[in-house]
Amino acid sequence: MYSHTQHSAAGCFLFSLAALIPVGLLLGGAINGANVGARITMLAATVVMMLSAFAFSSLTIAVRDGQLSWWFGPGIVKKTVPLSTIVSAEPTTTSILNGWGIHLTGRGWLYNVAGRQAVLVIQQDGKRFLLGTDEPDGLAQVIIAGAQNSRPGTGEGP
Repeated sequence: MYSHTQHSAAGCFLFSLAALIPVGLLLGGAINGANVGARITMLAATVVMMLSAFAFSSLTIAVRDGQLSWWFGPGIVKKTVPLSTIVSAEPTTTSILNGWGIHLTGRGWLYNVAGRQAVLVIQQDGKRFLLGTDEPDGLAQVIIAGAQNSRPGTGEGP
């Protein structure tokens, strides 16, 4: 069993900073002449940014019960794949242009909250994804060991 959470102080700071912009505009009087709808929109933007700061401030990756799972923050965005479908997991580095968050890259979907270290996971059907982590070597080893043990005839598989 493996479980590790990577926190992102920078991501939390940036989302929180972005949330302060609409507040500053409202409190600073920059939009005094704006209608009620515009003010409500500014407050809604603040709430969305604060929720994003909370939801995307960490990424947890777990390998247990024949599954590889990962989720952001308290589990708002969560994905799970059976270990038995994984054929490869290798440490890698993402491009600085890949950044953070959840998005499609040239090597598959990226799930990341900080840094550029990741594990590239390839499934039997050719699907690929990258999991950002500050423990790429250890995570790759755990995924491969779990995948090998979850295949029929090798231990804990069906």
